[in-house]
Amino acid sequence: MNTRPPRVLGLMSGTSADGIDAALLELPGWPALGGVGGGSPMPSPARLGDAPRGRVTAHTFTPYPPALRAAVLAAMRGEADSADLTQLHWQLGEALAAAAAPHAAQADLIASHGQTVQHHPRPDPARGWARPATLQLGEAAVIAARTGRPVVSDFRPADLAAGGVGAPLVPFADWALLAQAGVTRALLNLGGIANVTLLAGLDPLAAQAFDTGPANCLLDEIAARAGHTHDEGGALAAAGQVHAPTLERWLAHPELAQRPPRATGREVWTLDRLDPPPLSLPDLAATATALSAQSVAAALRFLNVPPTEVVVAGGGARNPALMRALRGALPVPLRTFRDLGWEDRGFTDATREAAAFAFLGYAHAQGWPNTLPHTTGARGAVVCGKWTPAPLPAHPAPPAGDRP
Repeated sequence: MNTRPPRVLGLMSGTSADGIDAALLELPGWPALGGVGGGSPMPSPARLGDAPRGRVTAHTFTPYPPALRAAVLAAMRGEADSADLTQLHWQLGEALAAAAAPHAAQADLIASHGQTVQHHPRPDPARGWARPATLQLGEAAVIAARTGRPVVSDFRPADLAAGGVGAPLVPFADWALLAQAGVTRALLNLGGIANVTLLAGLDPLAAQAFDTGPANCLLDEIAARAGHTHDEGGALAAAGQVHAPTLERWLAHPELAQRPPRATGREVWTLDRLDPPPLSLPDLAATATALSAQSVAAALRFLNVPPTEVVVAGGGARNPALMRALRGALPVPLRTFRDLGWEDRGFTDATREAAAFAFLGYAHAQGWPNTLPHTTGARGAVVCGKWTPAPLPAHPAPPAGDRP
């Protein structure tokens, strides 16, 4: 009898579009995987012991080849036609399958976030957004065919269709895996876009979550002008000076005044739209770094309960200049997953989001609502994601005389 805990492989590529994190999440104490619909109700995390209620047992990062990343960024900028998007959808499916390959044999299920190339949480006629819409690329059928595992994918559309803004979805997994009784803390993810989750004990209704604004997306754009993919070590920003008038103008952006639920993306936070003055690249990077830090600090005013600490994850956690700016801007201590001992169970700034989507996929397979609707604005509980079954085993061809 197989009594090992369920294992789900999460695949994540965020708004930085630098590559694919694959995290194998083991879920001790949670019910066995039941297939679509599962049937058993979701147990309360309070009954499963202290946080974290899961272990990341393996993780790899697969960078996008330069040509693939360029195609993804072009789609994000709205420069891809229907043929380009079709090709990219299948190309990303192959890339996701390749990223999954080292771990697929150990997984019961794969959960693929895919690559968001457009996210329109609210109508905006000025930008040609007639209705809420979202698009994640990376064909799940390719992943299932290459790995032989069922796949849950395309998580955001169900929330958007139910009236939500489609993001952030990670807070459901944060609550299920990382919330602790009697502890109020904010989890801050610094990808291309920054988002924050407030966990106030184990009460799911007390959780809050929303996108705060840009984290690395502007810095990546600026670094690209210097021939780099990102501001390695924050060196570009550290060599510059913040241009105060530009920072003040950027901080007055209406997106940053929007009350939650709110979601944003690269469609909004681009240098072309922000129209900076002719600054040197170091000064531009320093100003963008200050914008990221100060917009996070300003967003904390929307939290119903002040956190005692902010725990940081994502690629921005490895940028010393951004971390210094955050420490100077935040009114509470800034912690890392290592500070809390979570790395002992494989939860790191690199694995957190992939592990979160692994849990969202697991919940989908169990038939459980897998969002916190009050954080996205959805009209009630939603089971997000689409199920793609594993390929059927091959059967031998019938004898020649039996063929029609």
